[in-house]
This record gives sequence, structure tokens and C-alpha cells, in this order.
Amino acid sequence: MSIYVGNLSYEVREDDLRQVFAEYGTVKEVQLPIDRETGRVRGFGFVQMESDAEEAAAIEALDNAEWMGRSLKVNKARPKTDGGSSGGRRGNNSGGGGYSRRY
Repeated sequence: MSIYVGNLSYEVREDDLRQVFAEYGTVKEVQLPIDRETGRVRGFGFVQMESDAEEAAAIEALDNAEWMGRSLKVNKARPKTDGGSSGGRRGNNSGGGGYSRRY
């Protein structure tokens, strides 16, 4: 499982986050999504710890903690849901087709 870390400073780097979470156990992976348009961190990230106990300790200690001038939001990451559409038209009530069928 993974930990969600929100309300991060846009100046944060993976090594910064790794050091903070390393105080609570072994950090396996850190991910900081980058905004495609601006090229900077999007303000949230994900951290994977070695064990559930280490994750729980980190969440307990760091949720609402002040870090880099921000109040962190730290909790278990929820699985990504498919937010995409299943096709078709969105926001358009017209039938399309360019003609009207009469019976």
C-alpha cells in the first residue's frame, strides 16, 4: 500500500520527502507527479514504506504536521479509480447526424 501526501510545497524534491519519512522506517519509493504544463511538482505525492506498521507510524506523526511552511495532509492512498468516460458525447444533448427522421 502507499501513503498519499498532500498540500506539499511546490519546492519539495523526492529526497526531501524521503528524509522526512525515513524517520519512521524504510522508504521503498517516493513519487512526486509533475505538472505537464508548468514542469513543477503538483503539490502532492506518494510514499511507499517497507511495512504497514511503518506506514501507520508515519501517517500518525505527519498528518497535519507543519513542513516547509505547509500543513501536510497524510493518509493511506486510495486505489486509482477510472474517472474517464466510456465514450460517446459529453455535455451535448443533440442527437447529431445532421438530419431528422420522420415517421
